[in-house]
Amino acid sequence: MLEDAYLNLARFVLENGHKKEDRTGTGTISYFGQQMRFDLSQGFPLLTTKSVPFRLIKSELLWFLRGDTNIAYLLKNNNHIWDEWAFERWVNSDEYTGPDMTDFGIRSQKDSEFKKQYLAQKKLFCQMILDDEIFAKKFGDLGLVYGSQWRKWKTSTGETIDQIKKVIETIKTNPNSRRMIVSAWNPEDVDDMALPPCHTMFQFYVNDGKLSCQLYQRSADIFLGVPFNIASYALLTSLIAKECGLEPGDFVHTLGDAHIYLNHVDQINEQLSRTPFKAPKLWLNPEKESIFDYDMDDIKIEDYKHHSAIKGAVAV
Repeated sequence: MLEDAYLNLARFVLENGHKKEDRTGTGTISYFGQQMRFDLSQGFPLLTTKSVPFRLIKSELLWFLRGDTNIAYLLKNNNHIWDEWAFERWVNSDEYTGPDMTDFGIRSQKDSEFKKQYLAQKKLFCQMILDDEIFAKKFGDLGLVYGSQWRKWKTSTGETIDQIKKVIETIKTNPNSRRMIVSAWNPEDVDDMALPPCHTMFQFYVNDGKLSCQLYQRSADIFLGVPFNIASYALLTSLIAKECGLEPGDFVHTLGDAHIYLNHVDQINEQLSRTPFKAPKLWLNPEKESIFDYDMDDIKIEDYKHHSAIKGAVAV
């Protein structure tokens, strides 16, 4: 099964990882240095041992490809996966006048009354982003995160580099190049990002009419984040392959700190008890030629049979 690579990773880290503290205060079981490989000709690697919302994956990737860094686009597509970091900036600002949200990530998991206040304030925040363009510009922007680095990397001369356009052009004109790399980790900009990039760089490889991609991810949340990352980069590889007249090859996922948060252990065990289904298929609108022309309706998953969702709190 295509999904076995992920399940084997989760099982290995659970059984061989080390207890380790982390930035969020949640605690993890961690193992350094792991790798998975997915043959995209065998199907699309969207996990089936739990329901994974593909609409969130494709809207986030389209957001990156737009070079956008403001959550307003995501909210318009009912995508809330980046809310926490923008919300944190607002509640820590001088303009915030609501209830104290100090340590809101941890407190909301332990105090039900606080969680109600937290959710109410976050709902208000998201609505203000959608309704007030000035507020959105001030508090919805996450800084120089993925979209900015992918499409508008700042150079020492004040110019910008569109890394995605450049790598697509290289795939088309010099497919044997070993320099087809996109980096999101810009040391100069790390402190100006709401969250420094977890998936830091990726490289493309062309062989036998197929396009493969290898991602290096410095920090990998195995339960919540990694399923999204697998599907997102498999989708990115498929989109670029289509534009370049190639078939999708392998997606290789290399992980630095691969970890399971302590509050996700029960969820991982439940997932590992389930038998995966056959991988679904990816449909891309055949009328779209450029990777930058796709909208939400141009990308679909077909024949997606899956187990029920498993909930888990985001560590922020």
